[in-house]
Amino acid sequence: MKNITSKISIVLFIIFITSSVIDAIPAFGRKYQMSCQTCHAPFPKLKAYGEEFAGNGFVLADKDAPRYYMPTGDDQLSLIRDIPLALRLEGYVTYNNRQSKQFDFTAPNILKILSGGALTDNVAYYFYFFFSERGEVAGIEDAFIMFNNLFDTEVDLIVGQFQVSDPLFKRELRLTLEDYNIYKVKTGYAKADLSYDRGIMLTYGLPSGTDFTFQITNGNGIGHASNLRVFDNDKNKIFVGRISQEINEWFRIGGFGLYGKENLENSLNMKFTNTVSVWGPDFSIIPSDKLELNFQYLQRTDKKPDLFLNDLKTSGGFGELIYMPKGDESKWYAVALYNWTDSDDKSLKYSTGTLSLGYMLRRNIRLIGEYTYDTERKFGQFSVGVISAF
Repeated sequence: MKNITSKISIVLFIIFITSSVIDAIPAFGRKYQMSCQTCHAPFPKLKAYGEEFAGNGFVLADKDAPRYYMPTGDDQLSLIRDIPLALRLEGYVTYNNRQSKQFDFTAPNILKILSGGALTDNVAYYFYFFFSERGEVAGIEDAFIMFNNLFDTEVDLIVGQFQVSDPLFKRELRLTLEDYNIYKVKTGYAKADLSYDRGIMLTYGLPSGTDFTFQITNGNGIGHASNLRVFDNDKNKIFVGRISQEINEWFRIGGFGLYGKENLENSLNMKFTNTVSVWGPDFSIIPSDKLELNFQYLQRTDKKPDLFLNDLKTSGGFGELIYMPKGDESKWYAVALYNWTDSDDKSLKYSTGTLSLGYMLRRNIRLIGEYTYDTERKFGQFSVGVISAF
């Protein structure tokens, strides 16, 4: 028994020191020779400075990176000297994941390569490629070109693949293994949700702390192109808008709306048109660098997500509380997350409570332990892992 216990301890230790996950790019730290703490606390969660850095096309306004571009003698050529690259490797040990009633070595869970940076003044790019996601080659998710300060204004334009929910709370930057469930919800044969899609995004900010976002997307995710090399499966588009207002330095409130139509086809090749609308408020309360409260509520209506289903309503959201006892100098942190989804489609009903604890071994290495209880299906699941970047 002692030998078995020792072997299990060794396996757990190996998984702890070899598994990792991050959605920041350490290449930015290498480029500017600065700490991850400058933009993250804890990573991959962005601080205000990190938000400004990303919104400025991954360029620090007060610090130029020496020898970033290759001197070619052509003033009209901007050629990056070294392509910025970073790796993400994620793994966990889980128990009763999705009510499996078993321990599972979920490692590697994710392995991907990330790259991003400025191509020239006010033009930047970002993408990541999954070498493996849960054992399969997943391909590209985020991948876009960003045009910053269009026509010498505060308007930014993003073209490519991104998450519709990015202007709200970024799923890729959350601190928990448990997801923000409401962003992935769709019913029947509907294709539009608030996760990944292809399109354009315009953002504009006012000195008053008012931010505007407008999106036009295909509305059918980021699947393969058709035989005609067309990504969209119909002529319709999805329109998205959001307004966010800083009330003061610690309170922000926002409103979100989505509307569009989608031509659908069921398993019997019968065609119909669904009209989808999503709306709802969100807010963040950050009284200090130690405490942060985030809240999201969304109401979704599908007029015809299936041939024989009409006017299906789905509502839900999440509340998230983040505690860091010493602010961005904290060695440990805690996250409490509550997800809920209620729907006329009973299969979408969802309700979970999560407690996640993390400990920072280094600025770019943290341990995580997480427990989630599903109050809808009456079971709990437990995960441990390590998170790092390189």
